[in-house]
Amino acid sequence: MNILSIKEQIYFRFQSFGYAYEGFKVLWSSEANFRIHLIISVLVLGLGFVFKINLLEWMLILFCVGIVFSAEAFNTAIEHLCNLNSKEINPEIKVIKDISAFAVLFLAVISMIVGIIIFLPKVLYLFSSI
Repeated sequence: MNILSIKEQIYFRFQSFGYAYEGFKVLWSSEANFRIHLIISVLVLGLGFVFKINLLEWMLILFCVGIVFSAEAFNTAIEHLCNLNSKEINPEIKVIKDISAFAVLFLAVISMIVGIIIFLPKVLYLFSSI
């Protein structure tokens, strides 16, 4: 492999970060649910520092945050693909969009349950010690 191709590979790797940032901007500007997930995630991460959660709890919280953001991004991508296919109301496309939206909701609810399992005992302990 010559030097030029290595430089090109590095350039294309950096360029891919730019594409990812553009995707983030689309999600931020067009998806209210993405912004809600982001705000809740920042609050949950803050609670993690306040309550000094352990390593396993951090891993679970970070996994949940990551999976919900990923699901929201995939949902948005699926919606955009469906809209490319047809501008008219199509019952089959509605089913696809509904299933995709359910996947995000399901993961958000499961993540909320994980958060309750992790934080509720800590909150109850805090209030019982007052």
